[in-house]
Amino acid sequence: MSNINLFDSFAEFKEFKNIDRETMMRILEDVFRNMLIKKHGTDENFDIIINPDEGDLEIWRNREIVPDGEVEDDNSQIAYSDAIKIEPDFEIGEEATEEIRLEHFGRRSILSMRQNLVSKIIELEKDSLYKKYSERVGDIITGEVYQVWKREILLLDDEGNELILPKTEQIPTDYFKKGDAIRAVVSKVEMRNNNPVVIVSRTAPEFLERLFEMEVPEVFDGLITIKKIVRVPGERAKVAVESYDDRIDPVGACVGMKGSRIHSIVRELKNENIDVINFTNNMQLLIQRALSPAKISNIKIDEEGKKAEVFLKPDQVSLAIGKGGHNIKLASKLTGHELDVYRETDEDEEDVDLDEFIDEIDGWIIDELKAAGLDSARSVLELTKDDLVKRTDLEEETIEEIFKILREELE
Repeated sequence: MSNINLFDSFAEFKEFKNIDRETMMRILEDVFRNMLIKKHGTDENFDIIINPDEGDLEIWRNREIVPDGEVEDDNSQIAYSDAIKIEPDFEIGEEATEEIRLEHFGRRSILSMRQNLVSKIIELEKDSLYKKYSERVGDIITGEVYQVWKREILLLDDEGNELILPKTEQIPTDYFKKGDAIRAVVSKVEMRNNNPVVIVSRTAPEFLERLFEMEVPEVFDGLITIKKIVRVPGERAKVAVESYDDRIDPVGACVGMKGSRIHSIVRELKNENIDVINFTNNMQLLIQRALSPAKISNIKIDEEGKKAEVFLKPDQVSLAIGKGGHNIKLASKLTGHELDVYRETDEDEEDVDLDEFIDEIDGWIIDELKAAGLDSARSVLELTKDDLVKRTDLEEETIEEIFKILREELE
C-alpha cells in the first residue's frame, strides 16, 4: 500500500460523532510518532504527512547514505547498496527518503496501536461531550426516547449522544414511549466511571423559566424579569415576575391574550396550574399575592423569624391552603416566610384547635383534616359528612366518630 489509509484500516473511526477528521488525524500522528519512538528510539528523522480530506497519512524516513560497512546507526544512516534499491540515482553523502508502510511496524504493534488509538479518541470524545453539555446546563434540549426503564429514560439528541431523564426529574403524569420527542432542561453533567453522563430534567424551575422565555418575547428580551419560580411538578407553580417598564404589564404579557401564551406552557407541563404574580418588595403585599386566590383579612409579619401569621375568613382558608396544601407551601417558598394560616371567628363563638384533640383523634387524621384546610373543631363541623368524604381520604365511619368527639367538646 502506497500510504497508510487509516479510515479504511480502522473502521471504528467512522463511529465517532464528536470529533472532526482534522482532530482525529492529529491524534493519529501523535500515536504513530509514539510508535516510531518506541521502535526506533526517536522520531526526529521521520516526516509524517497528513491528508485529512482523503483520510490518509504518509510516513517518510530520512537517512544519510554512507559507504557499505560504515553504518553506525541504522536509524539515521543507510548503506549505499541499500539506498540504491530505493532510488538508483542516490549517491554517498546524500539523504535517502524512504516511505514507511504499515507492515513495517509488525502485526503486534499495529494491533497495539489500534487499541491505543481508539482509546485516545474515546477519551477525546468523552471530553468533548462533557464540555459541550457543561456549557449548556440550564438550556432546553429536545431528545428522542430510545429506551424506557423503570427508574430513568434514555434519550438521544440530534447527534446521537445519550441523555438520561431520571424518574425523579419527570413530572408525575409524564408518560413516554420509544420514539417520542421530549423537551427538558440540561440539569447537570457528571462523571460516572470516567464516563460523562448528561442528566436532563422536566421538574427543575429552570425548565419552566426557559419555557417562559420561549413563549413570552418580553421575557426573552429582558423587558420582563422572572424573579423567582417555585413548583410542585405537575400540580402547581408560582412565578413572580417584574417589569422595569411601566408600560408593560408583566402578568398580562406572560399570560397572553385569553391565556394563549400560558396555555402552551401548561400543556407542556401536563396541566400544571401556573400562578403568575407581580413581584414587589412590599412583603405584606407579596404574601397577599402569593396566597391568591384566597382573600386575606390581616397579616402579622415577624421579619426576624421569617414568619407570618395570616388571618382569613373561614370560607377563604381552604383556598389559601389549596389542594394537598400546595398553595400555602409554594407561597411560603416564594416569599421566604413560614406562613401560618388562622381562621377569623366571632369573638363570642368558641372554637378549639384540632391539635387539642390529639389524645382522642389519631395524628394522621388531624393531618388529613389540616391538609383540607380545616384547623379547628368548628371548621370541621361546618361541613357535611359528604363534603368531608370528597375533600379527604377518610371513611364515613371515621368522619362520624370525629363529628361526635368535636361536638361533645364544643357542647
